[in-house]
Amino acid sequence: MPKFLLRRWHGYHVMTLFSLLVLFIGIVTYYQWHLGLLGVVCTGIVIFLMIRARQRFEKELGEYVSTLSYRVNKAGEEAVTKLPIGILLYNEERHIQWTNPYLTEVMEQELISAPISVFSKKLMEDVDNEKKLFLTSINDANYRVFHEPDERLLYFINVTEEQEFKDLFEREKTVIGLIYLDNYDEVTQGIDDQVRSKLLSHVTDALNRWSKTHDIFIRRTSSDRFIAIFNEEALQALEENRFTLLDEIRENTGKEKVSLTLSIGIGSGQSSLRELGSLAQSSLDLALGRGGDQVAIKEKNGKVRFYGGKSNAKEKRTRVRARVISHAIRDFVKESDKVFVMGHRNPDMDAIGAAIGVLKIAEASGKDGFVILDPNDVNQTVHKLLEEVEEHDDLWARFITPEEAREEATDDTLLVVVDTHKPSLVIEPKLLDKIDRKIVIDHHRRGEDFIDDAVLVYMEPYASSTAELVTELLEYQPSHPELGVLEATALLAGIIVDTKSFAIRTGARTFDAASYLRSRGADTILVQKLMKEDLDQYVRRSKLVENAYIYSGGMAIAKGCPEQPYNQILIAQAADTLLTMNDVVASFVISELKDGRISISARSLGDVNVQVIMEMMQGGGHLTNAATQLDEGTIEDAEERLKEKIDEYFKGGQST
Repeated sequence: MPKFLLRRWHGYHVMTLFSLLVLFIGIVTYYQWHLGLLGVVCTGIVIFLMIRARQRFEKELGEYVSTLSYRVNKAGEEAVTKLPIGILLYNEERHIQWTNPYLTEVMEQELISAPISVFSKKLMEDVDNEKKLFLTSINDANYRVFHEPDERLLYFINVTEEQEFKDLFEREKTVIGLIYLDNYDEVTQGIDDQVRSKLLSHVTDALNRWSKTHDIFIRRTSSDRFIAIFNEEALQALEENRFTLLDEIRENTGKEKVSLTLSIGIGSGQSSLRELGSLAQSSLDLALGRGGDQVAIKEKNGKVRFYGGKSNAKEKRTRVRARVISHAIRDFVKESDKVFVMGHRNPDMDAIGAAIGVLKIAEASGKDGFVILDPNDVNQTVHKLLEEVEEHDDLWARFITPEEAREEATDDTLLVVVDTHKPSLVIEPKLLDKIDRKIVIDHHRRGEDFIDDAVLVYMEPYASSTAELVTELLEYQPSHPELGVLEATALLAGIIVDTKSFAIRTGARTFDAASYLRSRGADTILVQKLMKEDLDQYVRRSKLVENAYIYSGGMAIAKGCPEQPYNQILIAQAADTLLTMNDVVASFVISELKDGRISISARSLGDVNVQVIMEMMQGGGHLTNAATQLDEGTIEDAEERLKEKIDEYFKGGQST
């Protein structure tokens, strides 16, 4: 018997008791021997009974332990052989040494000595990577696998039903969509009630068919807004057909000679209805900021997917917004001690011209304004403009470096960012954190990367250029700023460069802005002088164009020689040149830059949204003017990837 059990029978308490008993009997025997003799006899009887009880206990305990051991071993054998959990042992060569009957029944074949890959290649990869816990699929059933690499042991637990419930939960998650008719007010203004009724009938009929087909609850909240409630399964089906509702609305309303476009903001992946609504509103704002006629889907992790966006943004028919923004900027300027104006890195004519225009707004309000310019990062196309600026001491004194801006910035400084809305592209990103009050003026379609906490945002994707927007703001300044010849010319040059001499992205308000600048002394001859290029540049660009070919649907692609790097300006100019060729609706020029990266410049006439294609390749830009830079791969790799994204674009979808 184990000692810890013997101590229960012969512990110190028993020994003490018997010692006292012997002492007591001795004392009694000394005085009364016959009583002592009786005590000795009784003690002997007790000792005999204790020995008998101990022997019986040992026997019964031994029998119990033997029975229990047998039952435990039997239960272990039953568990290994009959428990619905697969157990597998493998050797160093990843071959199966032993499995329990459960796995054999699942696979319906003998597994001993077979490689682990008999289950699946993925299982073999997970074992090789020594993953401790992972999921695998065997004969259309899902299993959670527990892996003990040191023991070379795998446990398989069937979780098919659990996965089905999980998938059902994911499919049934609520999704909220906000639907907005982009240009309803502008289109229906001044038209007959009969035509307006037909337009709305086309829209509501299409939406009703759409909701019935995909089991969507939809209700109108105003004349141009709807709310839709559905689930993730319906959303997946909508993404698979690339939201053809957008094309249907545009084509059906186009039959009335007036085309309405639709924007949809969708919030998904969140259990809280309140947060879903916020995500949907944020998605709708993003879709509208990118020009409308598209769907934006935002999840709780911030990931956004876009569909549509193939049509150009419609020019607004009212200038009320421009007047309101102009007055708001004036108020912010007056509340500031100084104004900093900053464009994107490697600024072009549009960025410099717009910055000079904002500088005049600050001066008209009696505040000091400064344009931030990095002299080591200047676009070649603006060198001539900067040379002209240097000859005007008063204007040139308003240009400062990023280092000077950081030193002079105060708590009351106002920062105006022009021609970009992405913090990663501005000349001095540190100023965005140092200065609290920021204003964004841009004409590009809005992307995910956006300047946070801007006090005022003026983004109009319909505009030809930021210079056009700033010109309108100048027109509505109460103090009527006085523009010099060079300042007006810089703004006009920004418009001309971005519109390719009024050939693309040009609306009525573009000509109005140009007319205003011309009346203020803008010199068209000086604009042509600023835009002149060198003969060597022209020859190099021609060699790029010479290598072009038509891929499909009027998509022209040109490649530069790998051993001959080009600068970004030359690549962009080559894309512009390709666009002037017959049967070309969009152009893409691929070339290596001096820093080893691969650059792609994209241009279109408006029928193809090259911004969407470039965003698929982590780039961006405008509907007719976009680009991207790739850090890895060769020109051939970039060409194949571009072709894939072009094919994907014509299917109608985009994700970022």
